[in-house]
Amino acid sequence: MCPLFFHPNLSIMIAYIAFLAAVSLVTFIAYGVDKVKAKRGSERISERRLLALALVGGATGALLGMLLFRHKTRHLKFIIFVPLLLALQVVALLSLM
Repeated sequence: MCPLFFHPNLSIMIAYIAFLAAVSLVTFIAYGVDKVKAKRGSERISERRLLALALVGGATGALLGMLLFRHKTRHLKFIIFVPLLLALQVVALLSLM
């Protein structure tokens, strides 16, 4: 096994990590915005959209948003799918190593 610095997939790994970080940031912000909208009683971000953001790479941001904003923590589909999606995204990252 070669050192990580000389790993043939290094550029792919960096790009994937950057993608996950960017989508997670957007997802985290979306969870925060939706929590504020929920408190104000204004038009919300749909659950489908929040889960879609987690699906396309924002599971870390979704989980952090759920925990820090205490948002969607009582919805079974979020409790199950967000950690599952995070695990799948970590496995995908580890498969590049």
